[in-house]
Amino acid sequence: MAAARSTRSSTAPARVVVKIGSAVLAESGGLSLEAVRRIADDIAALRSRGTSVVVVSSGAIASGFRALGLARPPKLIREKQAAAAIGQQRLMAAYAAAFEPHATVVGQVLLTAEDFDHRLRFLNARHTLETLLDHAAVPIINENDSVSFAEIKLGDNDRLAALTAAMLRADLLVMLSTAPGLWASGTRSVIPLVENVEDARRHVRPTKSGVGTGGMTTKLDAAALVTGLGIPCVVAPGNAPNVLARIVSGESLGTRFAARPSRLSSRRRWIGFTVRSRGTLHIDAGAARAVRDRGASLLPSGILAVEGDFEAGSVVDILCDKAPVARGLSAYSSDEVSRIKGRRASTIAAVLGYSHCDEVVHRDDLLVTAQTPEAKS
Repeated sequence: MAAARSTRSSTAPARVVVKIGSAVLAESGGLSLEAVRRIADDIAALRSRGTSVVVVSSGAIASGFRALGLARPPKLIREKQAAAAIGQQRLMAAYAAAFEPHATVVGQVLLTAEDFDHRLRFLNARHTLETLLDHAAVPIINENDSVSFAEIKLGDNDRLAALTAAMLRADLLVMLSTAPGLWASGTRSVIPLVENVEDARRHVRPTKSGVGTGGMTTKLDAAALVTGLGIPCVVAPGNAPNVLARIVSGESLGTRFAARPSRLSSRRRWIGFTVRSRGTLHIDAGAARAVRDRGASLLPSGILAVEGDFEAGSVVDILCDKAPVARGLSAYSSDEVSRIKGRRASTIAAVLGYSHCDEVVHRDDLLVTAQTPEAKS
């Protein structure tokens, strides 16, 4: 039965996605039950204010590698997968036990990149998470590391958390780390507020913890994704007392990345930010102006070249003179587009022997991502 919910403060976010790094849960290399309990208590306090919480948790490999007789976290893919297979159920058991004193149930959701790439699977995952939240459960999400390989792997849980926040239209993404926030380059002071993520990259060097797969670079990538969708993001120290409640209360803790205004529909969010691109369409300057300035569909006549091997219905990047213009769903496969590129739409049936539609990318399936570049002479 669903637990009773408290009335939410008008200033508190309705929905928060919390990403918990491996090093927060396993600073000594193995899973810390005390760290899990501390985080569960913090989440319970946040939920008591009426805020729903979705957790994206690392830690499966850290929870399982010792059971394989390994002295340290594995490097080989197959050993990582085996450790994750053992560790995931141990991690979930730890969360279930930590939330039990709060009369709160948890639900395990394992995802891969394909769950975000395919629209139907994306919607099904979102419906599952929404239903768990509707019944006052806490979803615990992790990448399905026991079966993931390069083609379907998201790469790190910072990205998974950002995609989850976008999927659920969260009000806030919090990434808990062993880092206290984003250090100002050459100093030991944390930058409290970042207005532009790209400007902040000059402060970062590509480092990561001994048990994690990410680092500050992947956190900036995640922040760039969600802030572009209107979702603020905070990177904060996971071992700070009552860290979530303090952040939600407005305390300056860690580094906050300001959100930019966004009015994108759910479908365009998915096309532009969630699903992976399967190919590239290079278009001429006239087509680029039509797509960007007039909101037109992309016709075959404006396509100069095709890169990649993709099927109809795949998301493709659209470039002009190597500069990004848009992303969209291609109505035709890469082979078909290669055959009709540069031709008038009226000739599609004659060239292919059939015609799905006149547009290679319809304007309803397209998101403009940048200014149209100037054509070279």
